[in-house]
Amino acid sequence: MSVNLQKGQKVDLTKDHAGLKTLVVGLGWDEAPKKFSLFSKREDIDCDASAILINAQTGKLNGPIDVVYYGQLMHRSAAVRHCGDNLTGEGDGDDEQIIVELDKVPADFSKIVFVVTIYQARERKQQFGMIKNAFIRIVNADTGEELCKYNLSENYEGKTAMIFGEVYRYNGEWKFGAIGEPTTDNGIADIAARFQ
Repeated sequence: MSVNLQKGQKVDLTKDHAGLKTLVVGLGWDEAPKKFSLFSKREDIDCDASAILINAQTGKLNGPIDVVYYGQLMHRSAAVRHCGDNLTGEGDGDDEQIIVELDKVPADFSKIVFVVTIYQARERKQQFGMIKNAFIRIVNADTGEELCKYNLSENYEGKTAMIFGEVYRYNGEWKFGAIGEPTTDNGIADIAARFQ
């Protein structure tokens, strides 16, 4: 049975689900209704999900090689892979998915942080106030069972990126933490720099 999380809550993944090996991290969002005028045309909002692998020793990102995103779909360890870029967020369910094979994550990484940025947010004058129904969910890839879900329900007017949550190791087990921290970063390079 899926657990609905609130901001700041954590849940055990492997301790509560023996044999859990592979996660599907699904991220979704909908564009809020557009305000039309005769003189303006608003482009679709292109949200991009990414995974940032954090070094266990330093607690930081080693560099761009450890960021999985639309321009680098697989981590060098093959433990984390992005399933592709959704340019509009249209449709129901997950808009983008990232697969994590827990047993393949090298021991020198302690955490995988999941973020969503808006492509060219500043140039297109777009922000998370134009997004609704945003969520992150963790699914057992082998059974299809949703383990937990975190719906972002706050007002994120003026924010251009979001740290959704993290999967991390603790005492030999994997856990998930719901973060929901908005930022004003402009793209994956900006938000990744926060972890260096």
